[in-house]
Amino acid sequence: MKLSNENSFSADVLEKDFVLVDFFADWCGPCRMILPFLEEIQNEMGIEIFKVNIDESPNIASKYGVMSIPTLAIFQKGEKISVNVGAASKARIMDWIKSHR
Repeated sequence: MKLSNENSFSADVLEKDFVLVDFFADWCGPCRMILPFLEEIQNEMGIEIFKVNIDESPNIASKYGVMSIPTLAIFQKGEKISVNVGAASKARIMDWIKSHR
């Protein structure tokens, strides 16, 4: 997974066909809990996942209405099409992604 920030977000996310964004913070326990799931999902499903640290890139979090973390957002062709807030199982995250692909 790659880290995206306010300088690279447009190229990383908005200019791609299908991307999952993980809005997180280093101090967030549930964010750390789902990290291994996201790494496995990226490998198994072959999708790009970018992480956005809300403490380092607050403008992105604000622009996309991130109120709590972890927040996962699916972007398709530059548009946010779905959001999943809170920790979830690997199977639930995969099903959610598949339902939007």
